[in-house]
Amino acid sequence: MAKVLFIVSGATYWVLKDGTRYATGYWAEEFAMPYRRLTEAGHEVVIGTPGGVVPTVDMMSLRPAMAGGEKGALELEEIIRSAEAMRRPLRLSDVRLEDYDAVYLPGGHGPMADLAFDADVGRLLTAQLASGRPLAIVCHGPSAMLATRIHGESPFKGYRITCFTDDEEEAVGLASRAPWLLETELREKLGVDFSRGPMWEPYMVEDRNLITGQNPHSAAILADRLLEILS
Repeated sequence: MAKVLFIVSGATYWVLKDGTRYATGYWAEEFAMPYRRLTEAGHEVVIGTPGGVVPTVDMMSLRPAMAGGEKGALELEEIIRSAEAMRRPLRLSDVRLEDYDAVYLPGGHGPMADLAFDADVGRLLTAQLASGRPLAIVCHGPSAMLATRIHGESPFKGYRITCFTDDEEEAVGLASRAPWLLETELREKLGVDFSRGPMWEPYMVEDRNLITGQNPHSAAILADRLLEILS
C-alpha cells in the first residue's frame, strides 16, 4: 500500500485588503473526501504543516449549506474527528519526500495565508514535481506553487493547471476584499497554462505528474485519480 503526504495549511485567518482578519483554515470537503477514499483503500495518510501546527478546519466549510446539507456536514465532521493523523502532523521542515508515494494539498483560504509564502513548501513542491511521483493540488491549494519561485522563476511555468477561479472568488463575496486573486496571480507570476470548467462543478487538469482541481467538488475526482495511479 502507498503512503501519501497531505500538506495542509496551518493558518487560522487570512488578512484582507483592509487589514481585517478573515477566519479560515483548510476546507473540510477537500481534506475529508480524499482522506476517506485513500484510507479506505488501505493507503496511509501522513499530515505535514508549517511548524507542525495542528490544522484548523474552516468552520464555514462545515455549514450544511456548504456541505450538501445536514447529513453531509455531519459526515465531514465525523471523518475529520476520526482522522488521528490530523492531531499529530509533521513539521514540513522534517519531511523526507522519498518516504512518500504521492503528495496532496487541500485548499480553503488558509494556503493563501501561509503555504504561498512558505520556503519548505516551495522546496517540497519543486522536488515532488521533479520526482515524477504524483502531485495533486485542489482549489486554493495551488497558491503553494507561488512559494516555488526563485528569482521570479517557477518550475511550474508552462504547466497546464486549474484552481479556484476569480469568478468563484467573486461569487463568495471575497474578490473585492482579497489582497490578491489566485487565478490572476498564478497566470501573471508563474506563467501557467490556465484552464477552467463551469463554476462549482468538478473539474480536473492533468499535466505530467501534476493533477489540479478547480474547487471543493473537484477533490473527490482528484482522489479517484490518485487511487488509479497508486493501484
